Parts: sequence; structure tokens; C-alpha cells
Amino acid sequence: MSKLILDNYKIKSVTVTKTSTGKYYASLILEYEEESKHVELDPNNSIGLDMDMKNLFTDDQGNKAAYPKFYRRSQEKLARKQRQLSKMQKGSKNRQKQRIKVAKIYEKIANQRKDFLHKLSKDIADTYDIVVIEDLDLQTMSQSLNLGKSVYDNGWGMFTGMLEYKLEDRGKKLIKIDRWFPSSKTCNVCGYKYDSLALTDRSWECPQCHTIHDRDVNAAVNIINEGLRIYSESTNRRADGVSSLILAGTNTALSEKPSQY
Repeated sequence: MSKLILDNYKIKSVTVTKTSTGKYYASLILEYEEESKHVELDPNNSIGLDMDMKNLFTDDQGNKAAYPKFYRRSQEKLARKQRQLSKMQKGSKNRQKQRIKVAKIYEKIANQRKDFLHKLSKDIADTYDIVVIEDLDLQTMSQSLNLGKSVYDNGWGMFTGMLEYKLEDRGKKLIKIDRWFPSSKTCNVCGYKYDSLALTDRSWECPQCHTIHDRDVNAAVNIINEGLRIYSESTNRRADGVSSLILAGTNTALSEKPSQY
């Protein structure tokens, strides 16, 4: 257990589940009071992440997560075990044993993926104040672009979910920009939009300023720039709102002074 249950914690419910490999897990929902953390966020300490089907993500500095592709690495072994399973008589003890062997491979893949994503998301949440990503529709991507297996193995949705709650727990911020924002097609140097960019183009030259871009790095730079623009606007709006309240309070006090004397 990663979190100790203290005396002031109230257990709301316990759910016991059994996995396909015969293991039992207990999930607890706890209620407790916790003070919200206030952290002065530094926009300079931020990172933009562009989803990369091969490496999980590429950041705005050109670093790649180098995702190990746990599912694809186990495909050959998994296919062999599944073929053996399909040849066994239904209802037999040998078929049940083989079914568990197949389930254990799936379970190992899932555990490897979760462990990798937990560690990676923790490192990013510990390091950066602001993280910017795109709000992607993974289900549509997997269906329309024939990327079902890649999306499943990639674990991007699970990763961003982990990143979101870990940043929130530290008083930090995850910013999601609009999925239709042309991050890949826009030159981050001059702002030219290259509409002819194809999905297969991994690099391109801007027709206007002639900068040669790595597709993923350019997208990540545009993502962080757009995210910081959104953050700056929201911060300025809050600041203007506070200033208006202070000014209104001052004006009210001044207008009441003559009646007090």
C-alpha cells in the first residue's frame, strides 16, 4: 500500500476483485481532509509533450520517452500460447491451465506498462511546474487511422491520467490544448501553416522561413507555446478580477466616509 491509513481516515467502501489469473485485490475508497497545496508556478519550468506512437512522447527539447513496447515484445510468445489454447478441448483441465498461462502474459504486460508509466509520470510531476499536452481523442485515432494496436500498447491515455492527478496532488498544473490546434503543421519560428504536411512526413521545410523541422519536436514546441499562452491569459484574467474587487471595495469605502462624519 502506497498510502498509510491514518486514524482520521474514514473507509467508505471496499471492493474485492478476482483477476483472470486467480489473484484477489481489495480496492478501498477513503475519505479524509487534506489541505490544498499552493505552489508558485514558474512558467519557465514547463514542458510540452507531443504524443509519439513509437516512443510515447517527444518533448519540446527533442527528448523521447523511449517506451519499451511491452505488448509488441510479447506478441510472439502470446500468439504461440494462444494457438496452443485453441487446439485444446473445451472444458478440459489442460485448457484451463493453458488459459491461465495466457492470462498471466496479459497480466505481466499490463503490470510492466503501469510500472513504467507510474515512474515516468512521477519524474515529470516532480520536475516541472506546468505540463502541456494535446487533448486527443484516442478512440477515434485508433479506429480511423488503423492504430488500434499501437494506441493500446502505447498507454498514452493511462499516462496522461497519472500525470494529471500527480501534478494536482503537488499543486502543479496540467494544461490540455485543443485537439484541433495545428501543432504539427505550424512552423514554430515564423508561424506559417503548412497544410500539405502528410502523416507520413517525419520532417519538413517551412516554405516561408526555410527552417527544417522534425515533425514531433516542432509539434511539442508549438504545444508548450500555446499552453503557456493559455496559462498567461488565465492568470491575467484572475489578476484583473482581483484588482477589480479591490478597486470596488476601495470605492465603496470612500463613498461611505462622508456619511460617517
